[in-house]
Amino acid sequence: MRYFARVQELPHEQKVDGSVVTEADLAVEEEVRRVLLTERPRDAFLGEETGELGDERRRWILDGIDGTLVFVQGDDRWQTLIALEEDGQVVVGVAIVPAQRRIWYAARNQGAFVADVVNGRITGRRRLQVGEPSSGLEACRVGVLPPIEMIPARYRAEVDRLANAAVVSDWSVHGALLVASGELDMAVQVGGKVWDYAPLSLIVTEAGGCFSGDRGQHHPVTGTAVFSRDERVHKAACELLISDGTGS
Repeated sequence: MRYFARVQELPHEQKVDGSVVTEADLAVEEEVRRVLLTERPRDAFLGEETGELGDERRRWILDGIDGTLVFVQGDDRWQTLIALEEDGQVVVGVAIVPAQRRIWYAARNQGAFVADVVNGRITGRRRLQVGEPSSGLEACRVGVLPPIEMIPARYRAEVDRLANAAVVSDWSVHGALLVASGELDMAVQVGGKVWDYAPLSLIVTEAGGCFSGDRGQHHPVTGTAVFSRDERVHKAACELLISDGTGS
């Protein structure tokens, strides 16, 4: 939050993959890793900015600032993502939205929750639950990330296939979190990597929803991912996203 308070003065640069990075990304990720290493010194780590550390059955997957593009614009929807993986399976997922003072989290087979953070304490916790099954893909409210106007050209054709759905651009937090809370039927994110998806995948599935890459792969996923409230529309969306336009 100290970086965010002076974000207009913060230098930033573009990485090879087109994403934006600032010194805040690295600083936050290093601090999260420092705290976790103090408590779990034998665990392995994978961070977007800090790379790999260790090779153990327990691995923390970190993204210090997910949504740096909106962070540098002074938008409060950026988040810090943390996942714990055991034997290749995500067992804990955390999405902290510091500027909104909220935390979303899940543990495997224990449900998913959202809570407020007041003076460092979690308060007002409520269980997350996806909405009722949708009547069909054409009736879905879909959040697309990044915002449509910022989507790299190589992904536009894929996302444009969702044109008949009600695409929602005015999302208050990451679209996957809105799926978990029942406010969206589906969220589609393009260009993501394992640290973008690992925590959110567990939060959505523990809330009763579905997650996969657009070709049905689960963890890890790189590229396009789909979060949805029920299996029927999830399958239909994946089929549409990978369609070559000939019905295949």
